[in-house]
Amino acid sequence: MQIYRIDHVAQVATDLDAQVTLMEGLFGFRRARTWDNPAEGARGARLEIPGSRGQVWEVVAPAGDGSALQTFLDDHGGRPGLHHVGAEVPDLEAARAELEVRGIKPTAGERGRWLEASLSPPERGPGVLWRLRGPGGLDMCGDTADAAATGPWDAPDGPSLGIVALDHVCQAFPDRDELARWYRDLAGFVQVWRTADDEHPDMADLVLNIPGSAICWEVISPRGEDSFIERFWDRNGAAAHHVTFEVADWDRAMDACRHHDTPTFGENEGATDGAAWRDAFVHPKHTGGVLVQLFWEERPGVWVRSDKIPPWT
Repeated sequence: MQIYRIDHVAQVATDLDAQVTLMEGLFGFRRARTWDNPAEGARGARLEIPGSRGQVWEVVAPAGDGSALQTFLDDHGGRPGLHHVGAEVPDLEAARAELEVRGIKPTAGERGRWLEASLSPPERGPGVLWRLRGPGGLDMCGDTADAAATGPWDAPDGPSLGIVALDHVCQAFPDRDELARWYRDLAGFVQVWRTADDEHPDMADLVLNIPGSAICWEVISPRGEDSFIERFWDRNGAAAHHVTFEVADWDRAMDACRHHDTPTFGENEGATDGAAWRDAFVHPKHTGGVLVQLFWEERPGVWVRSDKIPPWT
């Protein structure tokens, strides 16, 4: 099975309009369209991410108590958060067959159009949900992908973060090498960076490139007796830990956070080969349920994906 393009990252919200307003205001995303699909029990909005080269952000919300999205929220204690990653494959039915051979059964979908499944090793329990579709296929709301925006802009109510790219999604897993091999064999992911095994007392990580996509996939694993990743795993299993965005100007991003009463934490700064970089996190309670990492680098390639990830609850 080959994943050749990441189309979107989707979060589920209890209040669609409020979440879209947040993503437009603080994050500076631009609403491309909205939909209401009573047959699927879902409402949603598709938001362009500045500079993201075709990837977009989706916000979905349940429309009716019996909807699959409401069940998802109920299963997660009513907490909003990341719902799925949307991707394209060359042959949807071939992908379905490959998943079934590996013991992965789709949890939803429509034959010939799309399917949903956790792509993590099934013996490790459910992980990040993926929504797969064929080339040029239709998504659940019945439209094709929209063109992405080209640069940062300010929302009418004040400055935005100045995001210029969605950089990567990070997943927690007990053994980073096990998951890296699994994704390599399943979907062709390629390892491009890793920390040394003993570099940090409580964690180890690596980064995988998704061929054909500008978005990477990070895997973080626990080390030591009291790793925050172990605690995260105990609560959430093989779930997405955070999503990382690049910003064009660090001071602008921090000014936007202050304007929108959004605190940051876990700040890091440094320099590589004389070029500065900075990163920080925004707690899920300020983003609609997703831990967000922001980074800035003075020169492309000097910021190495943060291996100083702070614990959060």
